[in-house]
Amino acid sequence: MAVEFFDSHCHVQSAGLGAGERATRERWAKLADPSGDAIIARAHAAGVARMLCVGCDAADSELAIDFVKNRENCWASIGIHPHESQHYVGNEQRLAAFAALAARPKVVAVGECGLDYFYTHSPKEAQVEILRFQIELAQRHDLPMVFHVREAFDDFWPIFEDHHAKRPIRGVLHSFTDSQANLERAVKHGLYIGVNGIATFTKSDAQQAMYRAIPLGHLLLETDAPFLTPHPERGTICEPYHTRIVAEFLAQQRGESVEQIAAATTQNAQQLFRVWRKEL
Repeated sequence: MAVEFFDSHCHVQSAGLGAGERATRERWAKLADPSGDAIIARAHAAGVARMLCVGCDAADSELAIDFVKNRENCWASIGIHPHESQHYVGNEQRLAAFAALAARPKVVAVGECGLDYFYTHSPKEAQVEILRFQIELAQRHDLPMVFHVREAFDDFWPIFEDHHAKRPIRGVLHSFTDSQANLERAVKHGLYIGVNGIATFTKSDAQQAMYRAIPLGHLLLETDAPFLTPHPERGTICEPYHTRIVAEFLAQQRGESVEQIAAATTQNAQQLFRVWRKEL
């Protein structure tokens, strides 16, 4: 059987369109062929058979839902990125419209959502409020979560643990680059760890040691396409097909085979998002 991969975090939904999150669609526009079908074809050629398209606000989440609707082995996650939080705080109409998306077909997760104190494009208070809103939404619909946490774990953990104690939260820490201590805390709570191209070009010995320490049963592969292109293809637009490069790098660093990485991470994604591959 051919090796197959699952890209658990990409933003393909705005590729080739004049809509969606601006920086994302402008980056996709740099491809010679930015159509969604072409991107998926290149992914399939590299063995990336499944992918999760992740929304960053209500409109972007709608695009993700529309993108995956008629495409097999593609699913959507709806989210309000922490950068966008200020545009939703106190707006009951916008929040209600976003919440309604959770019941749409092929929506299998809530996120990306969380806290980002590196940029603070939205005030911290707004980020916290919208994070709690999305946790409660995910819990009502029994959906897993895609968390974006950057330089904010001191605030994230009390919020997560407060909700988690009332009703367990399934989820993944997307694009994880943090400490061994936060890795261990995440694993203790049953969270998965999303690893992308950053692993292939970080110069931090501590980060590389952390990547090697992720239990295989908690590891997910992702690209964050069109961002974070892995080495040795830095300088090009990241696509879901780069999932294979991340897997090959991790296999070498961790002393595991690519087949082991592929099988485990695909199984992990299937279990987290409760999705199963359909034969094409």
